[in-house]
Amino acid sequence: MKHAVTRALFAYWDSLRKARSAPERAEIDPSAIRGILADTFIIEVDDDRRCPFRLAGTRVSALVGKELKGASFTGLWTEDGDAMVDIVANEVAPLVASAMGETRDGALLDLELLLLPLRHRGKTHARMLGSLSPLSAPPRLGLDPVTRCEVRSRRVIRSSDRIELGEIVPPPRERLPFGRPERRGHLFVFRGGRSEDQPEALKGH
Repeated sequence: MKHAVTRALFAYWDSLRKARSAPERAEIDPSAIRGILADTFIIEVDDDRRCPFRLAGTRVSALVGKELKGASFTGLWTEDGDAMVDIVANEVAPLVASAMGETRDGALLDLELLLLPLRHRGKTHARMLGSLSPLSAPPRLGLDPVTRCEVRSRRVIRSSDRIELGEIVPPPRERLPFGRPERRGHLFVFRGGRSEDQPEALKGH
């Protein structure tokens, strides 16, 4: 786990599950992960593995240049999207992946993906919590969206694995988008000068 967001989200999820394989969806408190909320998402595990986004943070949406709620998670990937979902759902185990994102203008971005199993009303094949973060700041976030993602390597984290998280320091809030972006045509416009202090609602999804 290279990205601070990945390490912070995994540590939070791990603290919730305790001795269980996965925590309940209802246990997630958005205020507890306020600093990384913009890079996180929740997807629904459906039968045809389209896996629509139930929620997506502002940085994840800006990264791909569109509002992701209802969009297909597996549709972002050239391949392996449904395979990663099946692994996490069937094994009830976290997965971290190194990926390459290609933007509309042909730029390449190193990305890190984390998928975490959630129980939803007792079921394990229902929801997943995740994050998708660039390993370096995209120079044109929201202007040159990622149009395709390709997995380069992936690792399933077993309960017996020893994970060294080191010191977890979430990215400074000023590096995240200012508030919720406004959609103008194919662009996302962020309000400047003031950050949105209210966490995105996670209830009921």
